[in-house]
Amino acid sequence: MTTEQAKADTRSLPQTIRDQLREDILRGVLPPGTQLRQENLAERFGASRIPVREALRQLEAEGLVSYQVNRGAVVIAMSTTEICELLDIRAALETYAAKLAVPNMVAADIEAMKRILASYDVATTPAEWAECNRQFHLALCAPANNARLRKMIEEYCLSTTNRYPHLRMSLDTEKGDVQRDHYEIVDACKRRAVDEVVTLIERHILDTKREVMAAARHAKA
Repeated sequence: MTTEQAKADTRSLPQTIRDQLREDILRGVLPPGTQLRQENLAERFGASRIPVREALRQLEAEGLVSYQVNRGAVVIAMSTTEICELLDIRAALETYAAKLAVPNMVAADIEAMKRILASYDVATTPAEWAECNRQFHLALCAPANNARLRKMIEEYCLSTTNRYPHLRMSLDTEKGDVQRDHYEIVDACKRRAVDEVVTLIERHILDTKREVMAAARHAKA
């Protein structure tokens, strides 16, 4: 039994396929522009096209896959400009969410964020970092009690922009820098320092934007 088949024993098949494909996309195994043929994926996972189709639909909702005429499902490719535009939008949405969320936070919210960061500390791959990062930012905005705002942050910003910095920035420095920011944000949340949380989140996201722009410049050079 393969590792991928073993995972299917404890999760639904569409979820197993989705999680493996997400990891492949985040790790760069499936780079932007890769065509995801349902028949090939069905053969790879030993499944019919139905769970494959559902997995691709979920990845489309996360902003990792799009459907193109005559090509089917394709890993989304975004320009540096598009990524930076989304990071600007993400900064606006997350800072607004923080203004709503921080006054509502209780001890359980702080502990939930700390548990995610503990998982982040021991994570070793860019895919794991990206998932922990996603979970942390969603936990941060959850006490805002605004489902539509959370959905916008998750579907239109986090899932799409989350993968690029982890693929482009230095693996030696990026994780530590991001985690320092995260712990500072949690500390400010614990103190209910709303303005400080807003400032830290904005700086955190816009630092990512600057890193993406710098990586693009160096890649051209």
